[in-house]
Amino acid sequence: MSSTEQSVGITLEQVSDYEFRVRFDDTAIPDLMTDEASPLGHDAGPNPSRLLATAVANCLCASLLFALRKYKNAPGKLGATAKATLARNEQGRWRITHIGVDLQLSDKAELLEHLDRVLAQFEDFCIVTQSVRQGIKVDVSVHDGEGRALEVPGGAA
Repeated sequence: MSSTEQSVGITLEQVSDYEFRVRFDDTAIPDLMTDEASPLGHDAGPNPSRLLATAVANCLCASLLFALRKYKNAPGKLGATAKATLARNEQGRWRITHIGVDLQLSDKAELLEHLDRVLAQFEDFCIVTQSVRQGIKVDVSVHDGEGRALEVPGGAA
């Protein structure tokens, strides 16, 4: 990894059925439970689609806060709602086709300095949203119980 790259890691462990424990490697962050929605899962935690919408909305809020503070604003609390739209593709598989995010400031616009500049640039600070918009390369490998790599057509790089 070069000096211009960073990485973050997670470890996933199946608890039961479609429920997984997520560990955030090299941090003191508490584990997170995930699960698929019923009827497939048991709704014991957010599913990956909800986590993706959460990641986009959370990153946009943080980026907006960063941009506001960059121009010496001390904004009140921010909020957001997000909705991920799922639709079936040509093969009949569910895919996330759109994520709509509504960010809510608690301050009146007139009270915020350089709001035009903030609004023009905050999305560019958002790592997750901009990465999702550009598409992210994903390499996949699968190993069996003895550690042998299994062939994943089109998956491993």
